[in-house]
Amino acid sequence: MPGLHITDHQMRLYMIYRHSKEATVAAAKSGFSRATGYRIEDDPRLPSQKKAPRGRRRPDPLAEVWDGEIVPILKSAPGVRAIAVLDEIRRRHPEISAGIRRTLERRMRTWRALAGPEQDVIFRQEHEPGRFGLSDFTDTSALGITVAGVVLEHRLYHFRLAFSGFEHAHVVLGGESFVALAEGLQNALWVLGGAPREHRSDSLSAAFRNLDCDAKEDLTLRYQALMRHYDMTPTRNNRGVAHENGSIESSHGHLKKALQDALLLRGSRDFGHLDGYRRFVDEIVGRRNANNRKRIELERPMLTPLPRRRTADYEEKIVTVTSSGGFILRRVFYTAPSRLIGHRLRAHLYDNRIECFLGATLMMTLRRGQPVSQSKGGHVVDYHHVIHALRKKPMALNNLVYRDQLFPRPAYARAFEALHQEVGDKRACKLTVELLALAHDRGCEAELSELIDAELDAGRLPDLAFLRERFAPNPASVPEIKVAFVALGSYDELAVVRAVSPTSNGEAVA
Repeated sequence: MPGLHITDHQMRLYMIYRHSKEATVAAAKSGFSRATGYRIEDDPRLPSQKKAPRGRRRPDPLAEVWDGEIVPILKSAPGVRAIAVLDEIRRRHPEISAGIRRTLERRMRTWRALAGPEQDVIFRQEHEPGRFGLSDFTDTSALGITVAGVVLEHRLYHFRLAFSGFEHAHVVLGGESFVALAEGLQNALWVLGGAPREHRSDSLSAAFRNLDCDAKEDLTLRYQALMRHYDMTPTRNNRGVAHENGSIESSHGHLKKALQDALLLRGSRDFGHLDGYRRFVDEIVGRRNANNRKRIELERPMLTPLPRRRTADYEEKIVTVTSSGGFILRRVFYTAPSRLIGHRLRAHLYDNRIECFLGATLMMTLRRGQPVSQSKGGHVVDYHHVIHALRKKPMALNNLVYRDQLFPRPAYARAFEALHQEVGDKRACKLTVELLALAHDRGCEAELSELIDAELDAGRLPDLAFLRERFAPNPASVPEIKVAFVALGSYDELAVVRAVSPTSNGEAVA
């Protein structure tokens, strides 16, 4: 049509039609005149190629500082941000406006494309089914999880198959240790029902940190034994090169975003107990695996069959229960029943617990503790272990090194502080120990703590006599046992029967 510029598309159509049609027909089918067609044949360049580049319409705000100041900055610090360059240039030249930020960003982007340094290239890999599995730990502090109102310091052990995307996550309460890796990896393999031929980790740098040569060699041998047990070839990526583990590093972010979304929908980040949070994580991971069900089922037949049993996923230590009523392991003091004082126990260290054996008999399972700091150890105290001895020496409570950890609930600590202020040290220690003994003897720890809190909130001290009566056994629940006495003469009759009992040949014995 007259007055309209032809487009590249119209010109291409004209050139195609021109192979088989006259100029007039080809021009009509392309939407312009015959004269325009002849002009196109004289100059075959596309309309877009004929346009002269648009010149600058206003002065270049970076003309005076680009070559002399900005380019040297970009060469000496290739990763510097545009906002930092702008702040530095405006500090040197206050007359430059802050509104040139977008201009500077575009100019820096163009310079880096033309003269900037070479960048790393990520080479996408094609994984065959059943070959590659990856393990890594990821920090989850940003989730803000609490258990019974207390912040849960933890991280996740994360396993993933590169081909199908099968995932398994395990809540780790300690650090990145071999024990956490062994337990989480074996849980993942037994849920999956098979093992990949190759296992990739990130060098386990956290597990080997601050260890001497012998300890490092021991962990290396144990890790190799774990790999042999499941017939997997161990590999590791170079330290500090995260993208070599990209098949799981990117999945870390997706998993934590899924947990974050689920927590927002849940409406609370607090869980009543740790097992509830573990089930929550398992449910989210299960949903993600359900989305990859087809690829997982395709990969399962390619996995190596599992051995008949799991291998050890704990660390074994020998400890001695001292006269303090416990033992020290990894700078943490653990209490034990007093009858075990002087005995040597085999302690199996898991990520979240310690199982103590006397010979082959499991004596107790303790919560795994952590040191408070580099210079101060920790305490894991069960008042049931020491209450009998503490009743004999109640004043020991006053300056007990693990007194704060002895109280099973905050109500008992509140009661001790209130009694200490009102009735003095000796009486406070005596009454507090009796409260703990009542909770131990009657199995009423939670109910008793609620009554103590109620009394303290009302401004009254706990009444030990009332509490003992409150939690005393109900007489109606005690069974009435009647003993029927046998007449003594019946024993004489038994003696006569014994005297005339027949022998094996049928004759009576006189």
